[in-house]
Amino acid sequence: MSSKNKPLNNSTLSQKLLSALYEQDMPFVEKTLASLVPEDIAEILETTPPKERNMLWLLVSREMQGEVLVHTNDEVKASLLELLDEKELLEITEDLATDDITDILQGLPEDEKSKVLERLKTEDRIAVETALSYPEDTAGGLMSTDIITIRSDVSLEVVLRLLRKIGKIPDTTIDLIVRDREGKYQGVLAINDLITNPENTLVKDLIRKKPAIQALLDHKEVAHLFEKNDLISLVVVDENNFILGRITIDDVVDTIREEADKTQMAVAGLNDEDDLFASPLKSTKRRSFWLGINLLTAIFASIIIGIFEASIQQIVALAVLMPIVASMGGIAGTQTATIVIRALATGKLGYHNSRHLFFKE
Repeated sequence: MSSKNKPLNNSTLSQKLLSALYEQDMPFVEKTLASLVPEDIAEILETTPPKERNMLWLLVSREMQGEVLVHTNDEVKASLLELLDEKELLEITEDLATDDITDILQGLPEDEKSKVLERLKTEDRIAVETALSYPEDTAGGLMSTDIITIRSDVSLEVVLRLLRKIGKIPDTTIDLIVRDREGKYQGVLAINDLITNPENTLVKDLIRKKPAIQALLDHKEVAHLFEKNDLISLVVVDENNFILGRITIDDVVDTIREEADKTQMAVAGLNDEDDLFASPLKSTKRRSFWLGINLLTAIFASIIIGIFEASIQQIVALAVLMPIVASMGGIAGTQTATIVIRALATGKLGYHNSRHLFFKE
């Protein structure tokens, strides 16, 4: 493939967009942004300084702004939301799925959040309020309420009529959620079974027993279940087995990626949701705690060396060995920290085996 036909990576695109901004070539910027998917735009915005980021954001089409916000980190999302008034915020959330609306509203102050909720359609407002009632890092916080439920005592003909009436099936739907008359979860009806069986067949005769998850289950456990069982979607229920929504694989992939970023940043005592271009004062406040800990340990090490100053003067070899010991200790500590953090992230380290690992390391 010739070099001119190769797709540009986001770093190269960012440079081209910034150059176009400085040259006031707005048509090029708008055309380029319109050709990108929301995920790429979000990544470019996160790697752009605040002033230029705001300029790019205002050139993103209103139809795409909602999806772009969903894929930005919390701090960048908050800064971009400040550029929107109430009317614009309503416009960008109008065509979003309820779980995406929930994700955006979680970063808004309570008064603004209430104003947006008041303007939503009744069914969307109820769905979003339900999702907002659960912590962000739980199954309830991850779930989407864009679902289709059917009763177990109806025929496939009735189900097909319902689907034709609705007109659109939610993305990544491979089965329909089956409930009883009260709304309690019973299982799922596979789309394949719906299509290949006679129309007079009752749903209850084709129900597949598929486990559901509790709304308060931690998002790490949810990701582990999807990974372990190769799932596409799971139904979310409350403590009384009433259906609340569903979690799909795309939500879980986002969770796994975010956890990986968080783990990598946590090694250095940083937060993956921080703005790359945050002000020096804000960055200093965030990093001061761990820098302070490092300073205290360095002072402690200096005191210990001072205690043995006379010995070091008499045996010069000790001075030669000091940087070697410090270097080996630092590497060993980094290796141990990496092992422990990864074990925690994958659920392999807990109370039952932490003592053994502590003495081993």
